[in-house]
Amino acid sequence: MLRCMGMFDQLISFFSQFPHWLATILMAMTPVGELRLSIPVSVLGYHMPVWQAFVLSIIGNSIPAMLILFFAGSFHRWVEKEAGKWGKNWADYLAHVQKKFTGDYEKYGLIGLLFFVGIPLPGTGAYTGAIAAFVFGIPFKHSWPYVLVGIVISAIITTLLTVGVDRIF
Repeated sequence: MLRCMGMFDQLISFFSQFPHWLATILMAMTPVGELRLSIPVSVLGYHMPVWQAFVLSIIGNSIPAMLILFFAGSFHRWVEKEAGKWGKNWADYLAHVQKKFTGDYEKYGLIGLLFFVGIPLPGTGAYTGAIAAFVFGIPFKHSWPYVLVGIVISAIITTLLTVGVDRIF
């Protein structure tokens, strides 16, 4: 637990060298933190207006998700041809993601993708949702609206939790 807190402190320290608005966008772009990191840090740590943290976090979290959805196919083809052992690790990761979501996707489809991205828990979010959409062959034009709405839902939940914690303490 202490090691995890130390890593969190290092991450926050790293982002403190940027203007707060940029740090918010960059934190939202991190694969582990996403909105779960950027909104609380911006509201509670930077004392940024809630609306500003909300909007900047959505923008930051949307950028990598959109890039993954748009370029994953090209990247995957390149990795298969050029990357050797690293390519095998990538293929193994994709197989893991597919196995993890096969039952849920078959049962819930794009609505399941939306809720998967929208529930701000560890292991969920825009990154994994975008990769899952790629693995299941959902085209960009179909998956992007659901991922984006999921990002907004996640931002709403995280913002409400952050504001609630701030008011309690």
